Amino acid sequence: MKYIGMPAGMWLLFAGSFRRQLSETLHFTSQQAEEISHQAKKRYRQIIAGLPEFERKDRFKMNIVSCAMLSGFILAMPQRPDTDLMADYYCRAMMIPVARRFFRLMGRQKFTARDLSSMKKTAAFKAADRNPYSWNMDYLPYEDGSGYEARFYHCGICTLMNELGLQEYISAMCKLDYAMSEAGGSSIFIRNCTLAGGGPYCDCGYKKKCE
Repeated sequence: MKYIGMPAGMWLLFAGSFRRQLSETLHFTSQQAEEISHQAKKRYRQIIAGLPEFERKDRFKMNIVSCAMLSGFILAMPQRPDTDLMADYYCRAMMIPVARRFFRLMGRQKFTARDLSSMKKTAAFKAADRNPYSWNMDYLPYEDGSGYEARFYHCGICTLMNELGLQEYISAMCKLDYAMSEAGGSSIFIRNCTLAGGGPYCDCGYKKKCE
């Protein structure tokens, strides 16, 4: 994958927040945070360079780029925190104001005909059949019409973080799903099973909030 485009844009948008949370959440000194960030960018670019280009219709490119960014920072840390603290770090680093506005906008489109059509197309696309760093999923609407579940059988984050020896932190990334749903304002996120936890799939359920 080329660094230009989305990977470069993601670094420009989020690197400052990732660096700031090194001190605010993980309690590294300012000097340590600067050095970690410097090394993280090198790691990030190396990871990006090792990834294949995603197909134009693949909606999960941003997911793997976010994973590459977090992985770059973890690999640059002299000491690594436990999974729960890393989850807090990642969530705080990602939930900057512009991201919250984006998730709010996406929340307004949740459960629209366009959203449901997009989910069906993504399920049929089966991108991970051709790219191990992407995702395969099924779209499962709730019988009572209260929402739907996206059930994932292959996860690009699992593939990449296992390759990098960071499998213990996969669940730290998964917890961002709850924050994104909350920021969207239109759904309650439901999860009972994950691939990272040894399950046969990851279930991402979105139940409509009662107005």
